[in-house]
Amino acid sequence: MNLPVQGVSNLKEIDPLSHMTRFMEIFNCPRCKGSLNRQSSKIICLQCSHPYPIEGEIPLLYTPNEWNPSRNDVTDTIRAFYEETPFPNYDGIEDVGDLIEVSRKGIFARLLNEQMPYNSRVLEIGCGTGQLSNYLSVAHRFVFGADLCLNSLKLAQRFKKQHQLDRVGFYQINLFNPPFKEESFHFVISNGVLHHTSDPYLGFKSISRLVKKGGYILIGLYNRYGRIPTDVRRVLFRAFHNRFKRLDPRLSRKDISDLKKNTWFMDQYQNPHESKHTMEEVLRWFDDTGFEFMSSIPKLGFFEDFSENEQLFEPSTRGNWFTQLLAQLFLIITGNESGGFFLMIGKRIR
Repeated sequence: MNLPVQGVSNLKEIDPLSHMTRFMEIFNCPRCKGSLNRQSSKIICLQCSHPYPIEGEIPLLYTPNEWNPSRNDVTDTIRAFYEETPFPNYDGIEDVGDLIEVSRKGIFARLLNEQMPYNSRVLEIGCGTGQLSNYLSVAHRFVFGADLCLNSLKLAQRFKKQHQLDRVGFYQINLFNPPFKEESFHFVISNGVLHHTSDPYLGFKSISRLVKKGGYILIGLYNRYGRIPTDVRRVLFRAFHNRFKRLDPRLSRKDISDLKKNTWFMDQYQNPHESKHTMEEVLRWFDDTGFEFMSSIPKLGFFEDFSENEQLFEPSTRGNWFTQLLAQLFLIITGNESGGFFLMIGKRIR
């Protein structure tokens, strides 16, 4: 995989915002798109003079949506939910070794780490507590973890600072008004985020513009079919006042702590807003915005399994309506422990 990369020296942390300072040329004002200037206690837009504060060493580059008041906007509702219940948590992860071990247990995270080139610039939209962003930065990539929720970002920043992971930075943003210039990243990851927004397709278009030509976007969403078992359990839990939690496979496992189980339960069954999507829908998103389909989980070929040595960034078949439907119907069974989740990868070709 050939990606144009800009060489950046491996500098030591000079100040808490050295990550942003190092890459200031790719930032812009999320309100007016003007250039930003770093000051000691805040960040200022040189065009509209709007100040952006810094809290806990995290630049607060969030700006609200300026939508018609009649339009439903769940941003504040979702932010309040995740401020109270950061997801995922660092329970059982004490150091970088633990983070690597936990991350490599998931095939997807391991393959990302093995196949993303060194020195590539990676943006994780909706990074939550930053476990993936911190993990990917260990292998000499320059990672930007962005999220709506400050409490989650503080957990990510605390781990980064404790273990001196100077190639990752964390930023509070609104994905509908990102503080980055277009075509700034070799990889943009949005895993489990867009389905918690008011307009997933608008959100996709917003973040897709941040991908360099020849770069990749990775989108993870709840599937319309694969989510059926979770929806059924949600109805039962509500009807019986959250009893029978063992109906969820993850909540019945003995190797998961009570804290992790509670975090999972809240995210899956108490979330105030979610939407569900199909693989055909995301393929249309790719086609409409200039992305070529590369690969997916699950695979779209006829009875084609996702292997532990899968090449995530190499072209694979997008199948047809029948194989696409079949792959999603199998999620009802195979996606039970992942909440009926699917992931698709596209390469920007125009």
